[in-house]
Amino acid sequence: MKGVSRIKKKLHFSKIYSFARGKTTFKGDHTHIGGHGFTRVVFVNEPDRFDGEVRDYADNSVRSTKYTVANFVPKSLFEQFRRVANFFFLVIGILALTQLAPYTAVSAILPLCVIVGATMVKEGVEDWRRKTQDIEVNNRKVKVHKGDGIFEYTEWKNLRVGNIVKIEKDGFFPADLLLLSSSYEDAVCYVETMNLDGETNLKLKQGLDVTSSLHEDIKFRDFKATVKCEDPNANLYSFVGSMEFEEQKYPLSPQQLLLRDSKLRNTDFIFGAVIFTGHDTKVIQNSVDPPSKRSNIEKKMDKVIYFLFCILFLIAFIGSILFGIITKDDLDNGSMKRWYLRPDDSTIFFDPKRAAAAAIFHFLTALMLYGFFIPISLYFSIEIVKVVQSIFINQDIHMYSEEADKPAHARTSNLNEELGQVNTILSDKTGTLTCNSMEFIKCSVAGVAYGRTVTEVEKAVARRNGSTLSDDEHANGSESGEFREPPDLKAPTRGFNFTDERIMNGNWVNEPYSDVIQIFFRLLAICHTAIPEVDDDTGNVSYEAESPDEAAFVIAAREVGFEFYERTQTSLSMYELDPVSGDKVERTYELLHVLEFNSSRKRMSVIVKDEGRILLFCKGADSVMFERLSVNGKEFEGKTLEHVQEYADAGLRTLILAYREIDEEKYKEFATKLSEAKNLVTEHRETLIEEVSDKVEKDLILLGATAVEDKLQNGVPDCIDKLSKAGIKIWVLTGDKMETAINIGFSCSLLRQGMKQIIIHLDIPEIQALEKGGDKTAIAKASRESVHHQISEGARQITANTGTSHQVFALIIDGKSLAYALEDNMKNTFLELAIHCASVICCRSSPKQKALVTRLVKSGTGKTTLAIGDGANDVGMLQEADIGIGISGVEGMQAVMSSDIAIAQFRYLERLLLVHGHWCYRRMSSMICYFFYKNITFGFTMFLYEVYASFSGEPAYNDWFLSLYSILFSSLPVVALGVLDQDVSARYCLKFPILYQEGVQNLLFRWRRILSWMLNGFISAIMIFFFCKKTMELQAYDAEGRTAGRDILGASMYTCVVWVVNLQMALSLRYITLIQHICIWGSIALWYIFLMVYGAMPPNLSKNAYKVFIETLARSASYWILTFFVAITTVIPFISCSAIKMRFFPMYHEMVQYIRYNNKGLKLTSLGSTKGFADRTINHKL
Repeated sequence: MKGVSRIKKKLHFSKIYSFARGKTTFKGDHTHIGGHGFTRVVFVNEPDRFDGEVRDYADNSVRSTKYTVANFVPKSLFEQFRRVANFFFLVIGILALTQLAPYTAVSAILPLCVIVGATMVKEGVEDWRRKTQDIEVNNRKVKVHKGDGIFEYTEWKNLRVGNIVKIEKDGFFPADLLLLSSSYEDAVCYVETMNLDGETNLKLKQGLDVTSSLHEDIKFRDFKATVKCEDPNANLYSFVGSMEFEEQKYPLSPQQLLLRDSKLRNTDFIFGAVIFTGHDTKVIQNSVDPPSKRSNIEKKMDKVIYFLFCILFLIAFIGSILFGIITKDDLDNGSMKRWYLRPDDSTIFFDPKRAAAAAIFHFLTALMLYGFFIPISLYFSIEIVKVVQSIFINQDIHMYSEEADKPAHARTSNLNEELGQVNTILSDKTGTLTCNSMEFIKCSVAGVAYGRTVTEVEKAVARRNGSTLSDDEHANGSESGEFREPPDLKAPTRGFNFTDERIMNGNWVNEPYSDVIQIFFRLLAICHTAIPEVDDDTGNVSYEAESPDEAAFVIAAREVGFEFYERTQTSLSMYELDPVSGDKVERTYELLHVLEFNSSRKRMSVIVKDEGRILLFCKGADSVMFERLSVNGKEFEGKTLEHVQEYADAGLRTLILAYREIDEEKYKEFATKLSEAKNLVTEHRETLIEEVSDKVEKDLILLGATAVEDKLQNGVPDCIDKLSKAGIKIWVLTGDKMETAINIGFSCSLLRQGMKQIIIHLDIPEIQALEKGGDKTAIAKASRESVHHQISEGARQITANTGTSHQVFALIIDGKSLAYALEDNMKNTFLELAIHCASVICCRSSPKQKALVTRLVKSGTGKTTLAIGDGANDVGMLQEADIGIGISGVEGMQAVMSSDIAIAQFRYLERLLLVHGHWCYRRMSSMICYFFYKNITFGFTMFLYEVYASFSGEPAYNDWFLSLYSILFSSLPVVALGVLDQDVSARYCLKFPILYQEGVQNLLFRWRRILSWMLNGFISAIMIFFFCKKTMELQAYDAEGRTAGRDILGASMYTCVVWVVNLQMALSLRYITLIQHICIWGSIALWYIFLMVYGAMPPNLSKNAYKVFIETLARSASYWILTFFVAITTVIPFISCSAIKMRFFPMYHEMVQYIRYNNKGLKLTSLGSTKGFADRTINHKL
């Protein structure tokens, strides 16, 4: 054996892949070059050429920042004042500069400046972080040709279109480069594209033959070429162009393009010409902002803000009318009612003769005065709380995967509370519910089933039937019923879990169809694109494959005795067991072509030459393979179909294997057409290659089928069961066959015993007969009618069972039927059926269908949807859903990069939703409601004082009391609530998943609760005002006989407000920590400290607060008695209502709290009967 390091230098891949590099001719359609969309001209190695400078291509610096030094202030201010509340306070601040203001302009503008400034600082810090990343990237060094064959280091930002650069091993490509040559003789290199599409497997790129000899720096001294290609675009997988070199034209394809931010791997160096720079590169062209998502609570909060604006304008309007009436009556035939206001000699603001104008001006004053109804710090506080909540999610040790070394990662903090309101989960299967780590389990060869390993699905089926099944029992029987010895036990091999003594240890040579078995496993060892890596010390062979399936097949072939160990430029080498001698022999196959797999072909083929025979080996999905069999190649079709069905029932993924022999003339004809198709410079190039490949992949001889198992991830059944108990509907959107999906559904608890299945499919005789006729119009019409009938029949079954039984339904639909069900005239009927089913499985779903189904559920139900997936084919679904969860799995990171939150395994979804989702929803709902309560309490006391003072426009409180209320004396407790409060512990959230329904039904942020908190604020304000007013209005305030003035009344009311709103907070909390104690009592203490410090300032600064606390309030016993009395009596209505509600109308969390405190001291496991009581009570409420 040879080490992989010694193999790679000799590889010439030009004859292997269907993307072989272009020849020296330029045949075919290349008319796109120079036309619309194909106007880019690059003068390679001549970046300073006048023609190139005229074209003014983008430089290579990139900028991901939102702001610049010049536009930060105006743009950031614009962003801040787009919010209606901030804009309102801006207008108020401007009005405060006029004579209309009831307070000083500074006290009005300062709070707005603090809030807006803090938000701008936050955005500035975030943008500076992006700026530092840009600086780091732009200043990376790369070797660039300076002339005379000399390469020198320069920064990435200095690169220009046409430069030739040299990239060394493990280096990143600084721009989109045209690959000219590499350290390999035929200009191939290995590229890792994780930064582009998240995929970790290496891609093979290859330069043109004509430039492959440019291995040394000096050879670029006189190199000149002209590249004409497509204009910058976002398509990562296409590139059309040509290169003119030495008066010859050469076609260019994606195989010659190295994309920016890709990484050079397993290659010592490459030389490349810069084609696209900076923001013209494909990776930057793809850097679009993800869809903007806002939580339902935020959207509803905006409506509440508008409602408060309506209240504000209403009371200002009413107050202004009353003010106008009172002012007009001040002067009646020379008689002055309020003589002390001098109505006979007043300004326009109080002139009885111009009462209408005075009322209008008073309206503006009232808007400023009552503006404290609107919580100025609400948005900023919410942002802080959400960021801290995201940190808690990221640092939750219970959602950390030790195996993958990956924690949960909230990529956005905007949707934290939305996690607590999920009504429907739409999940991918492979890699999401399963591990995407394939194991070769069974196979069918020549109509005989091999493999005795019991799958997870088979065990689940056995459990449903009341029996058990183990590998040992399965191994001791066979199809004929005879006893077989169990196989010898050995260390498990990753990717191989096959057990059958008829095949293993060379026993396959004794089977009746040993010749077919030999070709079967030979195909598995040859038909792939895996690269072998041979350990020089141990001689063990490992494989770098493009997918887990492919790796499992090559490993299976090796374990059976067909060990692939070497790939050269034109051959594949392996060790095989010789059926005659029983010895291992080395065999080498001449490799002619690889016809690659893609989602439309659903198959891949390899053409090899073996001892003069040209063979095509093909493996693919049953939906495309059986139709390609020759008349004489269907000998084992019936049995193979039966086995494939059995494997699907066992939850296995299957592929069909077949081959054919091609005569020399037909092969030459195929090779010529394929070469012509590859040399075309047209956007239809790949389609033409597929058409040529399609013609040779016919008349195949069936060998059999493989079956691999993708095991469920740990904890998936329990997680789905818990989420179902939480009332969340779960849809699985998978590309698997219906039988496989159904059985996987049972094994993961998505489908349960007793569920009635409604199956919608088009595998019915009528449709099949039409398909044979080939009339597409008739097929579509009949299929549409059939799907509509099946949907209607399913709806009828559900309607018939409504109210008469507790029958639970599950809907299963295949991809063909789904295409018709999603049509405009049928999708609402389909959705109506689906939402009445506990579980839904969509089989054979395409990525587009996944996205369309997600959109239908989101828009049709109007409720929160969550999509979860792990692959690039799930990106549309993740972005379409309200919340996208990415699984950082085997299929790379593309789903994660498009998600809102990333987790390592599906089972963490249970804690993410039932614990963090529930907490965040409750915290955010309570926090916003409390914000409205405290501001209404404060604002309405001022309105009541205005009524008492004949709407004079004078505030009850000192200017700075007004300004600092929302910033210093009431904000910290509410932020602490939003960060730390818990109604029940995480353990009880998981123990009683029905708690989650509080968020799904939006019980904590519905209008009834919001208005009740507002009403509470009005009641608190009324009690505070009238208790304070009545206490001070007639009698002397202190021992010296002085009566209370506006300064004493205002300070006393303000003290009561601070105490009441903070006590109300303390009573609302369900989980009190030291931090919350500090915030609540600290806010109250801060008020007294401020009152003393501010009151000690000179009178021209402290105004009517000058020594009001030290000389008056603190010395008066009535002040302290009043504060105590008001604080206690004002919270009594809240306590009373809470007690009545909990006793007679308890919410879910209150029931669990009742259970918790009544079982204090008992172990959680002893709460079975209590849990049953709670569940029955809660279900009764539902």
